[in-house]
Amino acid sequence: MERIELMTRIDISYEGNLRTRCVHSENKEAIVTDAPKDNRGKGEMFSPTDLLAAALGSCVLTLMGIVADSLKVNLTGLRLTVEKEMAQMPSRRIGRLIVHIYCPQTFDNEITQKLETAGSHCPVHQSLHPDTKQEFFFHWGEK
Repeated sequence: MERIELMTRIDISYEGNLRTRCVHSENKEAIVTDAPKDNRGKGEMFSPTDLLAAALGSCVLTLMGIVADSLKVNLTGLRLTVEKEMAQMPSRRIGRLIVHIYCPQTFDNEITQKLETAGSHCPVHQSLHPDTKQEFFFHWGEK
């Protein structure tokens, strides 16, 4: 049986008008969410599905950074974009996430492969349902 440990707790309160406040139990940092405009919300803050897309992107860059540190390579200027496409059928959900990773540096094939593997196999990627399409595009030598 797989062992799962509780590492973090997020306390979430409903503030009305389709808005929530999420507070990290350890550092007390807060994130406020709104339902998107196309789903009866104000769209003034990140939506919960926007946060999932942001979590994927942040996770990709974090894992690439961990590997870069171990390989002693510099990823200064590394950035990415995540495009989120919603599906309506059979129910409203995230249908596809398109991730473009831009790194101004270029590396030899071995280092490039290790960085790409780390990024495209991050824990958020591994946690998403297989029906959520995830496409990764790496752009080496591009800002």
